[in-house]
Amino acid sequence: MSLQKYLASKPLYYEHIDYKRMPRIFGEISGNFKFPKIIHVVGTNGKGSIGRYLANMLELASFKTGHYTSPHILEFNERIYKNGNTISNDELEFLHVRLLGILKDYEKELSYFEYTTLLAFLYFEDCDYAVLEAGVGGEFDATNVAPKILSVISPISIDHQELLGNSIKEIAFTKLQSVNNPAIISCQKHKETLEVIKQREAICGFGFLYVDENEKDEEVEKYAKNFSLPPFLKQNLLTAFKAAKFLGVFPNLAKLKALNLRARCEKIASNITLDVGHNIDAAKALAEYFSNKKIVLVYNSYKDKNYAEVLNILQPIAKRIELIDIINPIRQNAKKDIEKLLNSLHVEYKNYERVNENDEYLVFGSFGVIESFLKSMNEG
Repeated sequence: MSLQKYLASKPLYYEHIDYKRMPRIFGEISGNFKFPKIIHVVGTNGKGSIGRYLANMLELASFKTGHYTSPHILEFNERIYKNGNTISNDELEFLHVRLLGILKDYEKELSYFEYTTLLAFLYFEDCDYAVLEAGVGGEFDATNVAPKILSVISPISIDHQELLGNSIKEIAFTKLQSVNNPAIISCQKHKETLEVIKQREAICGFGFLYVDENEKDEEVEKYAKNFSLPPFLKQNLLTAFKAAKFLGVFPNLAKLKALNLRARCEKIASNITLDVGHNIDAAKALAEYFSNKKIVLVYNSYKDKNYAEVLNILQPIAKRIELIDIINPIRQNAKKDIEKLLNSLHVEYKNYERVNENDEYLVFGSFGVIESFLKSMNEG
């Protein structure tokens, strides 16, 4: 069975998650894996851009480097990257056959994300470094079974409450439990997060390295100006740069290319920006970034997200809101609820149809929103 058909048979979501499954199975098969130096990126916002910036810096210093990120937007291959390229279909099929041989009957138990993580482990065997982005959690995330030399904690926000907890403190605790090694702490927005980080630091018995809110680096500032980075992406770049230097790598940022990861405040045209932030803190960052403009907001959400607060934050910068369809057979679409909310607030909206070249667009939301928008552009 091809990898595509095999993964289609795997559930993406579970009502009840067995957190012991991945560590138990990996404990049985770990002898089949050879690991490079692992950097584990955990948090809520900015994991993808921090991870890719760090991977690109290590590549720039002539290290063979892998980057594992999730989810994907258009193609599964986006999740597994090495030295400038995503994994090819042929390489995926080869590793799929190899992994099935390693797992034997265990493969029936693994989730979509767990299986994908093991594929990435095999692909990164010949690397010097691999940057692994945690999925939703931290301690119980499939990526956390790999032996790591460094953790990087991106900004932690409210998200995935059904899995991680209903407060910042609970969510931070779940994510920080993965840290048992040196850590780089990016600038945090919530004091409760810092309290949990300090507690974890005391348990680990050694100091973490913090990125200060007002910290500046001349190379980072020049790069940010050259590529017109918004403040939050500049902070993510600074975090990655600090992590690289901790590893003893001092890349020349003047030679670092633009971020090659989709939809991280990505400008795909002079009037179109894509961002997969989708939560409250991400919305606040974008509202600040576009504060001097009026944009057309292309948006939709799932019912388990705080779309009311997100819209409340973004509505002041929106000339109008255009709702785009997203298709997910498992998660409930909130489009009808959003329409009711916007009607009650007397906010102008319509269904998204096409881009008007005279307007500036922010396409914001889940990976599904970005996928739908990009497919509509290609079909148009």
